[in-house]
Amino acid sequence: MQIERPHPKIGALVTGVDVRSLNDDQWNTLYRTWLDSVVMVVRDQTLTKEEFLAYSRRFGRLKPHRVRKTRDPEHAELTVMGIGTRKADGQVNQAIYNRGGHWHTDSPWDTEVCKGTQLYGIAIPSTGGDTAFASMYEAYEALPDSLKQRIAGLSAEYIYGGKKREGHELLEPEDRQKPPAVYPVVRVHEETGRTSLYANPHHIVRIQGLDEADSEALVKELTPYMIATPAQYQHKWRVGDIVIWDNRCGLHKACGGHPPDEPRIHWRTTIMQDEIQRRLAA
Repeated sequence: MQIERPHPKIGALVTGVDVRSLNDDQWNTLYRTWLDSVVMVVRDQTLTKEEFLAYSRRFGRLKPHRVRKTRDPEHAELTVMGIGTRKADGQVNQAIYNRGGHWHTDSPWDTEVCKGTQLYGIAIPSTGGDTAFASMYEAYEALPDSLKQRIAGLSAEYIYGGKKREGHELLEPEDRQKPPAVYPVVRVHEETGRTSLYANPHHIVRIQGLDEADSEALVKELTPYMIATPAQYQHKWRVGDIVIWDNRCGLHKACGGHPPDEPRIHWRTTIMQDEIQRRLAA
């Protein structure tokens, strides 16, 4: 197993391992590498859907994504990203093509903590289609002390697509009216003990305890620290890449720019925080 760090604050590239046959030492090294790096890439894998699901389950309990129409018909826990790029009339389906194109964490709108997201590269376009990641540990560290004091103890509400409800057309009607989930703006990671900023700029509705104008102003003030932190890694996909990121301490976005007529297909799993970690958080 070889591990490279493309940036000292974020990202790890792992080669020389087959995730289907990890021994305990290899698994423990991978898991610790992931926690330390926010986002981890394991290259050169050849997996069936069942093998990808089995590997994903080693990180935690899997949960079907709220967008039902892109779930795999045989495996509800598996989402197939990138299908349906063209509508029946030939126009580009922007909801699919641009899905994930804003800086965000995954599933802040879920009342359960989304521990991680894992993607497996099935079909990769000839150009574009990268995914960018940013460390929210470093975003928090960069905040002025006065701003840290202002946000201490604050919580924010999230719904799918945020105030603009972007992407709501991907949801079933009964899933569009779910109440907001609430999370602290300053988050202590249950496994690393490190503090991060957690104020997802895409799915956020408002910061509790502030009027609308003050809430929007504070989100606007925090956002540059999140999306302009120098602690970023941009991943250029290859077929066979598995990428997992920690939603508790990182943001990500799909960079787009790939030809709409070339497939960009990934298998995706959503990994929830398990019972022991929930008890630690409490």
